[in-house]
Amino acid sequence: MFNSTQPDKPQPKWLHKLDKFVKAHKNELAALSWGLWQQNGNSKGTIGIDLQPKPHFVYCPQEAIEKFNENVDNKLQEILGLVDNHKPEAEVLMIGIGKEQIKLVYFEPETPPPVCFQQVSRDVDGLLDFLEALLLEEL
Repeated sequence: MFNSTQPDKPQPKWLHKLDKFVKAHKNELAALSWGLWQQNGNSKGTIGIDLQPKPHFVYCPQEAIEKFNENVDNKLQEILGLVDNHKPEAEVLMIGIGKEQIKLVYFEPETPPPVCFQQVSRDVDGLLDFLEALLLEEL
């Protein structure tokens, strides 16, 4: 009844690994998200996890996301809606960027991001270094 006319494409391994990484490091990602928000607000865009050439954090400017959305026939409308309505004090919103594909990282941690940031023993730069090292190791 609901059969697809296209065969299922296997998902790239990085998608599964990124999901696993996010689940294992929710509080640290929430802390980083809040710390970067405190520093920059949304002036630089949405936080991204770029996996090429090696995993690292970047900013995805709003204009770049909108342009990408246009290039993919507006298939990112939901992502744009989440970006526009993001509540940094309660939610974590990041964009995973892999080869020819993106993945939304969006969750509401049990502990609010401001509290996560208070609980970690690192500043923003320390969190970036720590999480990028873990990304390199785990992805």
